[in-house]
Amino acid sequence: MSEKHFRLYDSLSRQVKPLTTLEPGHLRFYSCGPTVYSYAHIGNFRSFITADLIVRTALSLGWKVTWVSNITDVGHLTEDDVADAQGEDKMEKALRSKEGEQFHNVWELAEFYEDAYRDDWKQLNLLEPDVRPKATQHVREQILAAEELIAKGFAYETESGIYFSVDKFPEYGKLSGNTQENLRKAVRDVVLDEEKKDQSDFAIWKKDDKHLMQWFSPYGWGFPGWHIECSVMARAYLGDTIDLHSGGEDNKFPHHECEIAQSEALTGKPFSNHWTHTAFLQVNGQKMAKSAGNFYTVRGLVADGANPLAIRFALIGGVYRKPFNFTDQGLNDAATNLERFRRAVDVALAADGAGEDSLGEELGGLFEDALEAMCSDLNTPVAIAKALEGARLITREGTLNAATGASAKSFLEKVELLLGIIGPLEVAEEPNHCLPAVDEARILGQIEARKAAKAAKNWGEADAIRNALLAEGIVLTDNADGTVGWSRA
Repeated sequence: MSEKHFRLYDSLSRQVKPLTTLEPGHLRFYSCGPTVYSYAHIGNFRSFITADLIVRTALSLGWKVTWVSNITDVGHLTEDDVADAQGEDKMEKALRSKEGEQFHNVWELAEFYEDAYRDDWKQLNLLEPDVRPKATQHVREQILAAEELIAKGFAYETESGIYFSVDKFPEYGKLSGNTQENLRKAVRDVVLDEEKKDQSDFAIWKKDDKHLMQWFSPYGWGFPGWHIECSVMARAYLGDTIDLHSGGEDNKFPHHECEIAQSEALTGKPFSNHWTHTAFLQVNGQKMAKSAGNFYTVRGLVADGANPLAIRFALIGGVYRKPFNFTDQGLNDAATNLERFRRAVDVALAADGAGEDSLGEELGGLFEDALEAMCSDLNTPVAIAKALEGARLITREGTLNAATGASAKSFLEKVELLLGIIGPLEVAEEPNHCLPAVDEARILGQIEARKAAKAAKNWGEADAIRNALLAEGIVLTDNADGTVGWSRA
């Protein structure tokens, strides 16, 4: 394998540049995860898959990766397009919604949607991060960070909370371009807090003894701000300076801008040496919205008959940092291409007999081309095209001897590691060919029993039924109306 350099667009320097690591060959990577107040939609998962592809590319290069991806379960307010967000905590608002009526408290709601997110993550064949920290598990660190920022003169206390003083951090705005001067021109549109030194200052801690999720701090009862959680969790698991931070383009401001300010004020060191952001997703040519009828979740698409791998295939069909239109036709095309890989897997696994390897060199070259494409700012369209070319070569041969079959299997395994669009090779055939039969009537009976348990608000029994089925390899697909389907894990 020729030496390859992993190049990614850096949102901070605004250029494609090599992804260099503090420790050669070891990527320390933090990616922003979801706020678990509802089901994550496919736009969220496009960003999560970008992080997954970065990890897969690094692993394909032989790097070690330490990947941290958080779960936000407190502190994310509804009006989050300004640095100091206003409105309600998204978790509390969700509990008061129609869907929230099934939960006793906000903690149950958070656990339910976190489980749903993890199930969707697994179905889309994303690799598992090394650490999935929750904001509520790191409140102590957030309080200590607030104290340290006050002691260093970067933050101050008011009657309503602890605020970061943007004036004390001259580099504020270097990621997003939203400098202090630009922000001051826009404060007329922000709900004013007369006690803040500047209206662009943002909250690290909110004082609120009526909030449903609250902790005691030196400043009284309250809860942490959204931005501080990622600063302390990235530092806890990856150190003062990390190699790479990613998220959706909506995270760039205010979330990531505020993370930089807090983190660099705390440590005096660069927070992240590289920043990557995934562009927004449209669905069938429109902005995704429930009112437009195009608000797609993974479980909703699966319930309608979509193969989860085809959903993933469709989502990586465009370059991550350009807007992408997810269409029904694109999903159908992805399913067709997925079948091409499955046929190639069948041919590779059926190989037998003596003979020379007739495909190894060509397949090796195609994989190198695919890996080079991924090293060139995650150029998934080219990488997929090279992978499909290899699949066509394999199936065109019809019957492979053992030597050629080994090369074909190796090629497909490497494509799977790089792109995650094939799944484990040993189960890539049609279910009735390679998996044991299941008792569908029994599974449906368990689903009904779980429905009854939930109706009786017996959450422990409902969770036990779901977990028992998951242990058997059966994943339930839920939405606000209950269980709408099941599938093999």
